Amino acid sequence: MAEPILVLDDDPTNRKLLCVLLASAGYAVEGAGNAEEAQHLLRRFHPNLILMDLKLPGKDGLTLTRELKADPATRRIGVIALTACAMKGDKERALAAGCDGFITKPVNTRTLPNEIALFLARQAPPPSHNS
Repeated sequence: MAEPILVLDDDPTNRKLLCVLLASAGYAVEGAGNAEEAQHLLRRFHPNLILMDLKLPGKDGLTLTRELKADPATRRIGVIALTACAMKGDKERALAAGCDGFITKPVNTRTLPNEIALFLARQAPPPSHNS
């Protein structure tokens, strides 16, 4: 079964590119353009990973990440900050807000699917050894 991923980006072109790229790599992908849309989508879609644009209209990505990580229903979802903000301290702020990873835009479309696969492999619970 394809691993579910939510792409949250307010730029429709970026969102579509990421959704198509990840779907072609075999992921079950949904997209949202703002925090409210994402929260509504999360009621029926249960991703293992969210690619979180930090600069969103209304509620920003850091605020939404804090909320998701504080909620028992969503705290285990991996969140990778996806942002053009690559100034000193931006990565640290994203990680402090609860992001589990950090990718800068523009995204390298050749390496992103592999980066996502490696992240998801690290996030996966270890196999149980029933003896």
